[in-house]
Amino acid sequence: MATTQQDVAHGSRLNAYTALILATLAMIVCFMSWSNFAPLAAQVGTMFHLSVASRTLLLATPVLLGSIARIPVGILSDKYGGKKVYIILMIFILIPLFMIPRVHSFGMLLFAALLVGMAGTSFAVGVSYASVWFPKEQQGLALGIVSMGNMGNAVAAMTLPYISKTAHGFTAVYNFLMILTVVIGVIFAIFCKEMPTNPNKTMGEALSVAKESSTWYLSLFYFLTFGLFVAFTNLTPLFLTGMFNYSRVTAGLYAALFAGVCTIIRPVGGFMADKMRPMMLLQWVFVAIIAFAILIMVSFKSQPLFITGIVLVGLAAGVGNGVVFKMVPYVSQGNTGAVTGFVGAMGGLGGFFPPLVIGWIKEWTGSYELGIGLLVLTGVICLFALWHHFIRGDARIVK
Repeated sequence: MATTQQDVAHGSRLNAYTALILATLAMIVCFMSWSNFAPLAAQVGTMFHLSVASRTLLLATPVLLGSIARIPVGILSDKYGGKKVYIILMIFILIPLFMIPRVHSFGMLLFAALLVGMAGTSFAVGVSYASVWFPKEQQGLALGIVSMGNMGNAVAAMTLPYISKTAHGFTAVYNFLMILTVVIGVIFAIFCKEMPTNPNKTMGEALSVAKESSTWYLSLFYFLTFGLFVAFTNLTPLFLTGMFNYSRVTAGLYAALFAGVCTIIRPVGGFMADKMRPMMLLQWVFVAIIAFAILIMVSFKSQPLFITGIVLVGLAAGVGNGVVFKMVPYVSQGNTGAVTGFVGAMGGLGGFFPPLVIGWIKEWTGSYELGIGLLVLTGVICLFALWHHFIRGDARIVK
């Protein structure tokens, strides 16, 4: 007899919590690989003689594939099972991790960076895999917990600069990431059960989520909240080494602080959305992002204000991420992976464009302020869309 999502949600607690914990750990490891260039940007820039624009292109490149590929990977997880897809994904990312310390041109480095971007699709797999084990009234918290896999950005920022200072520096970083990926992959394969699937589901049925307006509104909101998380995790070391003359290690620690704050607060946002109206919460999240982005914009000559702004905007974005993903399982029954793919792709693209645009603006104007101003504008657009369609309008996702 076919196992339904509801049966599994009320099935074995051991399976559910094992899936949740190991999916989160696997995502942490994958996100460490996905964000590997950010804490090493200064070192890589020196090795390959890169301009600011080239560095930001390198930071943005893994985000591109890791964003777009979330759509097919999420659909494949729904159809064939998150466990299988997760294991194949971890095997695949060993290839670019092996390549990166062995390339000798910027072009080949960009190619390896594009491939390692697949590690970012772990988000779509993890959410699809973890969501089926819990009933909807608990999914805000559960998906907030699995999404703490984003903490891999913070872990990378804290650990990789230290490893890069050892005798075998740059190569040692990627040996460490490969070993970590193999270890978590083996543990995941041994202890996790496969999720229930619908192998008869067609691609057309999975892509039907694109016809839901809610998919695109959540995508817009996640473009801001998660895009902010990815972009600032990548850009903070660049800001601090360039403007305040921080060392790579110290700048990495501050990037870890930002990523950690944003990640740890995410389950709180999900829990709050379980208890309150998600759209009303999101309204205040957008107001906070706008206010704190303005603080950052006017504080590029004040180190304490700049760090304060970074931490506060990270808190707001983290809560927003949790609130948005509380609503994802409600959009289309049985297509959580597909919806996650679309929403996650837009969130990832929200992290792809800002480093590029800010790098270009810096070379054009000599400052970062205008680039942060575009973040303020994006926040205003999201606030208006939320207010017009969901708060003033009669549209609902969570009843």
